[in-house]
Amino acid sequence: MAGCASSELSALTGLLTSAGLNGRSSDQVGQFICSKFDDISTALATHTLAVDNTYLLFSTYLVFSMQIGFAMLCAGSVRAKNTMNIMLTNVLDAAAGGISFYLFGFGFAFGRSSNNNGFIGSNFFALHEIPNSFHGFDYSFFLFQWAFAIAAAGITSGSIAERTQFVAYLVYSSFLTGFVYPIVAHWMWSVDGWLGAAGTDRLFGVGAIDFAGSGVVHMVGGIAGLWGAFIEGPRLGKYNTDGKPGMDMRGHNATLVVLGSFLLWFGWFGFNPGSYVKILVPYEGSAFEGNWTGVGRTGVTTALAGCTAALTTLFARRWMTGHWIVTDVCNGLLGGFAAITAGCAVVEPWAAIVCGYDDPLEAAQLHGGCGAWGLLFTGLFATEKYVAEAYGPGRGHGLFMGGGAKLLAAQIIEILVVVGWVTATMVPCFWLLHRFNLLRISAEDEMAGMDLTRHGGKAYYNEDETVTPEFLQPGGGVGQFLHLPVQRAVVGVQPKGSPKQEFVDVEI
Repeated sequence: MAGCASSELSALTGLLTSAGLNGRSSDQVGQFICSKFDDISTALATHTLAVDNTYLLFSTYLVFSMQIGFAMLCAGSVRAKNTMNIMLTNVLDAAAGGISFYLFGFGFAFGRSSNNNGFIGSNFFALHEIPNSFHGFDYSFFLFQWAFAIAAAGITSGSIAERTQFVAYLVYSSFLTGFVYPIVAHWMWSVDGWLGAAGTDRLFGVGAIDFAGSGVVHMVGGIAGLWGAFIEGPRLGKYNTDGKPGMDMRGHNATLVVLGSFLLWFGWFGFNPGSYVKILVPYEGSAFEGNWTGVGRTGVTTALAGCTAALTTLFARRWMTGHWIVTDVCNGLLGGFAAITAGCAVVEPWAAIVCGYDDPLEAAQLHGGCGAWGLLFTGLFATEKYVAEAYGPGRGHGLFMGGGAKLLAAQIIEILVVVGWVTATMVPCFWLLHRFNLLRISAEDEMAGMDLTRHGGKAYYNEDETVTPEFLQPGGGVGQFLHLPVQRAVVGVQPKGSPKQEFVDVEI
């Protein structure tokens, strides 16, 4: 019986027999007691699954809220004439990416069958055979992984903003979330993957550690965006004919940038701690600590890395430009988060502060660069105890923490293969779009702004019709209205008998 092992049942029936029950009665009573233990065990297991799935769903909602942050950040970072375009691309990253990941991506990333291999998954397409108790996959796990996949697509869309045809967004977003990203996720996070510490056949015997996706999410999205921007070319006016910087193309709304940054910070507390997937897992030899402890520590390391990167960027930019620039600070903050994502669960809080020093020169704009630094950082500072708690025994830990160079070597291999894979897949994708004139909009549309030319109107209508200039009766008191695109007007008043005209600000 599940409630009692055979040896335990024998011991229980022996105790009942010694208490005066005959053999048959002691067997019946013993089996009855064990059945109650079985009921209790089943109830506890069910409650554990319920709590773990609730935790995973809550983390999923936090990660999905990052899409709001991406939308606000992107909207504030582009010029006003392209606001509706960038907002729509953020919506389509989630929508098109959702269908693509459902049909293909989840199966390529986590599918398991008789054809298991280290390169690509081979089952669970369109959620076939989900839920799956044998492999431990429920619908909540799919939702969590989908939220990660569309985050990678969102990073790419920001790199090619303000000049990309809408059809190109649909094509690359579906391809990225349905194939490119899932293959890397399989390598790193599937038990069949050849590269990650989660696998059974681990690289160099230890496997690379990328707990929440500095490489899988941020490098994939960042490198894809880099190639897209390279093939498409810079925005018109960004550089002069001699290659020197041209027009000032700063974003039109710093308020949206700050709002988006805070929303992303909020969502990162699901992105990193939620990657534990399960929370009701006690640590061996402790009645007090468990995955809930790791979840809390991961939140701390995430926050500290972002805070340090923000402050580093603040003072570095002050020294370089003479100004305290809030948008640069937001970039630094997000760069720190992208970097700590790989090692958030396996490093000490003090080490997270070291991780946050990577971004004094706005490298946060290149998610690939911050993601690569995060992987190297993990290879240097991962702690043996925390690695064992997150992944189990037999994995490597950081070079500076006494773990040797195996983990660091695995981290370097991850960087190289992610760059190579994304380059091999996304370069042909963007090149074909470019070749068939499906990538970049016309120069006329780019100059006018895509909101007007492609999306039917402007994002902002904050100007009233101007007042037509007119003169009132000669000799009267009121002069002319001036053209002002606001809800107030300056009225020229010339009192009778006075040679001077006075101007008064009035509501109209």
